[in-house]
Amino acid sequence: MRTTVRRHLGKVVAGTAIAVAGTALMAAITLPDTAGADGDRPGGRSTTRQQGGQQGTAVPPGVVAPAPRQGTGGTGTDPLTADETRKAERIALDRQLRADGEDVGGERGPQPLGVDLAAPPSGDGDAPGAARRATVTFYDYGSDTLITRTVDIATGRVESTTRRKGIQPPLSPEEQTEAARLLIADPLGAGLRADYRDATGRELTGPDQLLSAAMVYRSVPGAQPAALDRCGEHRCARLLPKVRNGPWIDARSLVVDLSARTVVRLAH
Repeated sequence: MRTTVRRHLGKVVAGTAIAVAGTALMAAITLPDTAGADGDRPGGRSTTRQQGGQQGTAVPPGVVAPAPRQGTGGTGTDPLTADETRKAERIALDRQLRADGEDVGGERGPQPLGVDLAAPPSGDGDAPGAARRATVTFYDYGSDTLITRTVDIATGRVESTTRRKGIQPPLSPEEQTEAARLLIADPLGAGLRADYRDATGRELTGPDQLLSAAMVYRSVPGAQPAALDRCGEHRCARLLPKVRNGPWIDARSLVVDLSARTVVRLAH
């Protein structure tokens, strides 16, 4: 077993397959342009470079200006502000929903997945006075149900609620963290823990030591053990764990059933 673990880690360090797959799932990061480097680009200017035998004017020290205060509400089809997002989730998660639901960790209340701007009511278009509505999505692990609520942010009224089974949107950061926690603690996580120890010289004890991307796993007839047949009805995840400032670790053969809180190895 230990030989296999070391061979997996070696493949990950030497190759790029896992890194490419994991990077595609991680949130995209855009690097800023080189600030203040116009003089190094064709056609650019440098205010500190001598031109025509004269010394240029020195660039004054930069000043960090405070960010403008964000308004409590947008207009028309403007993206939701942070205040609107918090308010929409608070409206949607009323006392009844909180009492009936269960989150990914087994605590009371469904798992929040996201808040998006809802389309304006028919005929309102992008008018400045159009009602601002939000679609708030939760996953209830108690019943394996996706719950979507549309709320009017201004009035604080829940306009509609839909409940659907078998719908599996992308995993939230909290769900990815819980999947990593379950995998690390499970006997099948021994290979992951050994790879981490080989890469860092330290013991892997919690998900905060990893940078993990994850994808929803759905069952495929005949392609996995029977223990995973309910994935799709259950919320299941495959992890792509990465050592912080280190290599990716190959965990593709393992699936975490978040609904059942179990870890299963895929059949080969």
